[in-house]
Amino acid sequence: MRIPSSLKSPSTCTTSTSTGTTMCTALMSMETLQPHDELVALFLIALATILLLKRVLPSPPPLFKRSSSATGSPPFTRPMGLPVIGNLHQLGGALPHASLAALAAEHAAPLMLLRLGSVTALVVSSADAARAVFQQRSNDAALSGRPALYAAARLSYGLRNISFAPPDTDGFWRAARRACVSELLGAPRVRGFRGVREAEAAALVAAVEDESNKGSPVNLSEKLVVTSNRIVRRIAFGDDDDDDQEISICAKAILKETQSLLCAFFVADYLPWLGWLDALRGLRRRLERNFHELDALYEKVIDDHLNKRTMTSKEEDLVDVLLRLHNDPAHRSTFGSRSQIKGILTDMFVAGTDTSAAAMEWTMTELVRHPDVLAKAQREVRSAVSDGRDTVLESDLPQLRYLKLVIRESLRLHPPASLLVPREATEPFTVHGYEMPAGTRVIVNAKAIGVDPGAWGPDAARFVPERHVGVDVDDHKPWHDSGGFALVPFGLGPRSCPGVHFATAVVELLLANLLLCFDWRAPPHGGEVDLEEGSALTVHRKNPLVLVAERWRAASDTSRG
Repeated sequence: MRIPSSLKSPSTCTTSTSTGTTMCTALMSMETLQPHDELVALFLIALATILLLKRVLPSPPPLFKRSSSATGSPPFTRPMGLPVIGNLHQLGGALPHASLAALAAEHAAPLMLLRLGSVTALVVSSADAARAVFQQRSNDAALSGRPALYAAARLSYGLRNISFAPPDTDGFWRAARRACVSELLGAPRVRGFRGVREAEAAALVAAVEDESNKGSPVNLSEKLVVTSNRIVRRIAFGDDDDDDQEISICAKAILKETQSLLCAFFVADYLPWLGWLDALRGLRRRLERNFHELDALYEKVIDDHLNKRTMTSKEEDLVDVLLRLHNDPAHRSTFGSRSQIKGILTDMFVAGTDTSAAAMEWTMTELVRHPDVLAKAQREVRSAVSDGRDTVLESDLPQLRYLKLVIRESLRLHPPASLLVPREATEPFTVHGYEMPAGTRVIVNAKAIGVDPGAWGPDAARFVPERHVGVDVDDHKPWHDSGGFALVPFGLGPRSCPGVHFATAVVELLLANLLLCFDWRAPPHGGEVDLEEGSALTVHRKNPLVLVAERWRAASDTSRG
């Protein structure tokens, strides 16, 4: 794939090789909640003006009302907020999920009502709370909506993608999801790209070995991001040409900026009448520039695929599939325009890269911190590949039951999207017998649920893969246990992530090969590997995971040498 010169703007192409590889992810961890410090002064100015106009502003609707089935006092804690901005100031800090968890813990409120500007938000911070909100069938339709967040609406071509499309006002969302699951992300299609994943797994092993042979520790974080990006690019775009480093870095920089904007704090999302502040800060101009760069990238990809059809065609990639659906009368209303195709591409590319890399990064972090678990996982992998091969194939993965438990436990403690993509109620819904109004935003703190002692016991903060023994580790539907909604890294209900098969195949194969081929440890004099989280759309480590990797050879290989 070649990127036109119009994409090589100074705003995106000055990224270094290392930073340019920090790419986009599964989707929208709701870092949109994080207020920027620079807004404080602007809010104070605006606050004085608005308080003078308070009499003419509409009164806020009631946060909830008691239904005939309600008993006792309301179950929702409402932390005190400030005029106009409500509780926005309480979401400060680099990690909004941590701020929300601390606020919920302070008030002992697994269900908590906040005022985020003019938005009513119900924050869900425990497995029982998630069950109370989402288990009721009567709430399914009401909670299938998404808020029309400013940046997401623009970058998804007017909400024409799976992640942010409104629920079936014109039938688009359900039709698009159904088509993508069957044609793009279902198990048969994922299996069809097995060769790409196995080739990239071998390339990752070679890259790690090359660096370790130089006697230096390996920046595994960087290598996992690069490999995840290459897999998605090859499967989505059919692009396996990395010869032009400048072009590769520019494409990564565009998508990194997309990620940054999707997690930026837009005042218009919470105080619509102060939306002009976004223009004053230059945020809207920055968004428009990124949209046009992203659009040019998609135009180039689509044109290349249309031209390719006149030549000998290779196996269909995801763009080929979308173009085939585009020309199919049965799918004309769903994929009939290029904008709809581009919206789906944003889903695939933004959601499919960074989340897998983060899941692997955190899993390797926990393994190195727990040498007994690492040794057990390596014994399993090396026993499954006992014929002298130095590569794990996808056909070996069903035997790796313990590795699947390790990954599951890592996702519990370190969900890549710590805050799930928010819901917005399209109609009133009930929780514990109390009716919440339409327009309520529902924020699910997946990180808090994953460490909820009520669901996981007093050792909920510990990394213990054995706690999942007995569950169906190959069931990738939203992971509910018998006690409630205790493990939700892929979301909940009809709005759960449709790319779970894709992500799981990548994570399991790459991790298995790393465990087979290398012995891992923290660098000397580096101390224990830390667990500090970074602030981004997908929650990576704050500091890169740098480890010592020693090539492991099977006994048969050693004897032959």
